[in-house]
Amino acid sequence: MGLLKSMSNLWRGSMGHIGGFEAAQSNRRLRKFMPSRLHLNTLLMGAGADITARARYLVRNNGYAANAAESWTGNAVGTGINPSSRITNPRAKTRVMGLWSRWTDAADVEGLTDFGGLQRRATREMFITGEVFLVFRPQPSSSGLEVPLQLQLLPTEMLPMLKNELLANGNVIRCGIEFNKNGQRVAYHFLRRHPGDLTQLDLTMETVRVPALDVIHLYDAADAGQLRGVSRLAPAIVKLFLLDQYDDAELDRKKVAAMYAMFITTPAPPDGVDEKDEDRVLDVQPGQIMELAPGETVETSAPADVGQTYEPFQYRTLLQIAAASGVPYAYVSGDMLKANYSNSRMALLEFRRRVEAWQHAVMVWQMCRRVWERWMDMAVLSGAVTLRGYEVKRFEYLSCDWLPPKWDWVDPLKDARAEIELINAGLKSRTQAITERGYDPAQVDAEIAADRQREAKLGITFTPADMQPQMLQDGNSGDTTQQDQQTNDQNA
Repeated sequence: MGLLKSMSNLWRGSMGHIGGFEAAQSNRRLRKFMPSRLHLNTLLMGAGADITARARYLVRNNGYAANAAESWTGNAVGTGINPSSRITNPRAKTRVMGLWSRWTDAADVEGLTDFGGLQRRATREMFITGEVFLVFRPQPSSSGLEVPLQLQLLPTEMLPMLKNELLANGNVIRCGIEFNKNGQRVAYHFLRRHPGDLTQLDLTMETVRVPALDVIHLYDAADAGQLRGVSRLAPAIVKLFLLDQYDDAELDRKKVAAMYAMFITTPAPPDGVDEKDEDRVLDVQPGQIMELAPGETVETSAPADVGQTYEPFQYRTLLQIAAASGVPYAYVSGDMLKANYSNSRMALLEFRRRVEAWQHAVMVWQMCRRVWERWMDMAVLSGAVTLRGYEVKRFEYLSCDWLPPKWDWVDPLKDARAEIELINAGLKSRTQAITERGYDPAQVDAEIAADRQREAKLGITFTPADMQPQMLQDGNSGDTTQQDQQTNDQNA
């Protein structure tokens, strides 16, 4: 009985927030802090279109937002994340990789770019709007493609957020995505035209059902059960817009303050000012000396100067924008004056860890794998390549590594020396080092062997490979001098 009474008192105490979580209290400071408890899907259904429109507007008109989008895109995919097949048969692997290399040039159904360019466009769209769609477009044999398959990029606006229906077969459409009774995605209901593109003659809002097997939905789901993507700029949109307005106001203030002019006044005549001059408008130019009519005077405003607060305020605001968008401050602002070698490297290490996680969990898992699997199936079915026992060993043939472009540091000489020392010490393999640079080790070894044969045939001699570590050590002493550090800081 005493235990039940103690538990009851404890429950009543927690309900009154006595000794509980401060974050759940409703005191003076938190009384107005009552965020919505609706699911993200509901919030996106109501606000997603506005967030997308505002993010697109800022990227088109705000230099910081545009710089952040381009920086994220360039670091996330660069020139493209490329596959390296794990097929053990060298000849079969060479045929497959050669066919893939030729197909990538024709991957885009619009013909605007190659497969690496599609990755870039998709990544940029995802940064701005939070999601993007790629639709597989099989082509007829008469198309002239070795592998009759192409990809079409569709923006988020093409999938209506407000399309929510219960179908006769028991399936349900949620935010434009059709689910079966087991909760699996079975189709996407795309609009036939972009709702904001008035250049298209068909002004209907008709939708077309596309099976989920033919659609790649690229988005980074942060919340469990999330159906649609959210712009990476969403936490920074308000500050970006207000900072842009503040900069415009400050620019106008400077412009007015710089409009310095000199006026000469004379006493008014006894009979007054002529009526014909009463509606006269003065066109004042910077540095102008103007004589006024008799009796006229001019009063000028003196806009208050912000003094030394403008740059610190802008810097702190841009730091918040950088943190919100997940892009380093220097990449958002383009300001390298506040960076040195050490803190730049620390910021880039954290940034690149985030990018690597995104590359693996989103770009490779959602897009690259799906494209590779569909392409391999189509290549075998169309007869573009013959792989013995493909039906039985399909998963073995599909196995591959995806190699993103290597990031370069400020001082590549030190990085190269560190790589060589790790390999020589047995702490790292050449295969790992080559893979990290975005290349296929087997292809690199084949090219090196071919180079050696050609050099020997032509009688050309280069520095032996075993002498390169010593040359690197001789060319740069082991310890970085103070002058080297200053040079690195300036270059950073």
